[in-house]
Amino acid sequence: MNNQKAIATPTRTKEILEQYGFSFKKSLGQNFLIDANILENIVRYAGVDERSGAIEIGPGIGALTEQLARNAGRVVAFEIDQRLVPILEETLSSYNNVSVINKDILEADVHEVIKTNFEAGQSLKIVANLPYYITTPILMKLLMERLPVDNITVMIQKEVADRMAASPNTKSYGSLSIAVQYYTEAKVVMNVPKTVFMPQPNVDSAVLQLILRDVPPVQVTDEDFFFSTVQATFGQRRKTLMNNLSRHFKGKLEKDQIRETLTNIAIEPSRRGESLTMEEFAILANAFYEKQKTV
Repeated sequence: MNNQKAIATPTRTKEILEQYGFSFKKSLGQNFLIDANILENIVRYAGVDERSGAIEIGPGIGALTEQLARNAGRVVAFEIDQRLVPILEETLSSYNNVSVINKDILEADVHEVIKTNFEAGQSLKIVANLPYYITTPILMKLLMERLPVDNITVMIQKEVADRMAASPNTKSYGSLSIAVQYYTEAKVVMNVPKTVFMPQPNVDSAVLQLILRDVPPVQVTDEDFFFSTVQATFGQRRKTLMNNLSRHFKGKLEKDQIRETLTNIAIEPSRRGESLTMEEFAILANAFYEKQKTV
């Protein structure tokens, strides 16, 4: 156990930033956590222990990385900002189980990194305090690549976390909820006030936990078609399925063909996208996939 003072305190964070003359880049959405208790809770929720490997995205000055290094067998962190690499070398110098990769996670071959850095079959967790502006592309990349990880535990903007974990018939439910829940079981495990960040963002955060599914909860004929059809039904939230699908299939299907397809699968054309369950979306997408092939 390492007894040095935690990085995630206001004074220690300020010291490190002043020592290196570091200035925050707005374009990278840099907000560093200054509350070690919250970080310890995130690591606990992620279920990280000495047998686990942990992958972190955007370690910043190493506040969360340090907590991961204290608990995990091995930690690999992706940091896009070259200026932070020497800082991390120093702040994490007392941990020999951490590697920092100076690369954009969106361009990285994560499968290859896992193969190189972790043992085959090792329990892996992704843990991160993600920049708000790029949360969704990062998470969707990680999910669509079907990485061999148990769970993903991330601090993100509260509103986005609520959308990813939302149920049907709620304001937050949309195509993002379906996309995330197709690959995972999603749950908001903790709300985090904006006051525990430096600099302080304008919105509150939440910790979202995604437990990866072995198989999707529904069977779809074509995944791309499924996701684009789901997205279309939320094209204009206040409009009915009939309206949104007519726009989506314009030039491919006539309105009466759309109405007939919906009637055949017992989904009311006057319903709205937000009222459909994942199962209903799968039935709807599969039916329209078949219908398109016959016209």
